[in-house]
Amino acid sequence: MGNGENERILLVVGLGNPGEEYDGTRHNAGFMVIDRLLAGFPAGRFEMRHVAQSYVHAGMFRGRPLYLQKPQTFMNLSGLAVAGFARKAGIAPEEVLVISDDLDLPVGRLRLRTGGSDGGHNGLKSVIAELGSSSFRRLRIGVGRPEKSGTVDYVLSKFDGAEAERFNQSLDAAAEAVRAALTGGMSRAMNKFNAWAPPVEDEEKTTQPQ
Repeated sequence: MGNGENERILLVVGLGNPGEEYDGTRHNAGFMVIDRLLAGFPAGRFEMRHVAQSYVHAGMFRGRPLYLQKPQTFMNLSGLAVAGFARKAGIAPEEVLVISDDLDLPVGRLRLRTGGSDGGHNGLKSVIAELGSSSFRRLRIGVGRPEKSGTVDYVLSKFDGAEAERFNQSLDAAAEAVRAALTGGMSRAMNKFNAWAPPVEDEEKTTQPQ
């Protein structure tokens, strides 16, 4: 994909489940990145409204509209919110970036890509079905696979200890990755962040403070 209009991202979607009981769980990584993105902008830059079964924060970024969306449909129906808003706002699938958790990536790792399958993720499966396209951009956040518990219980649980620190660092990096994709395009963001690893892993190997 070249530069210019073909690279533009107008809608950034963070996938998750609504409700306090799901706050901070692995499956809500997308919501947490949207929160970090919003925290990085000046207060008042984005205006929140409830539309298309979701919370949408609307604002301007580098002279063009930008929407940050948190579907409130529950994960397996996320596509209803994403496609509903995209159609309402006249946004093409190629102009959408969807952020989700990923069991196949180790905790703390990120993967940006354009297009592809749902990878067994129910939220992505719903988005592909409702958009009628798999050509949207993705940012996957590694949560690792459980050693013993089932995947449903695992993704609806929270990290603790060193893993929680690694996960938090990856969420901060994910927000940076989104901003990089918005400003410099997907290819440049992929080159930088697909190779990124949390610095805490290096710190654990040494007794000397950095």
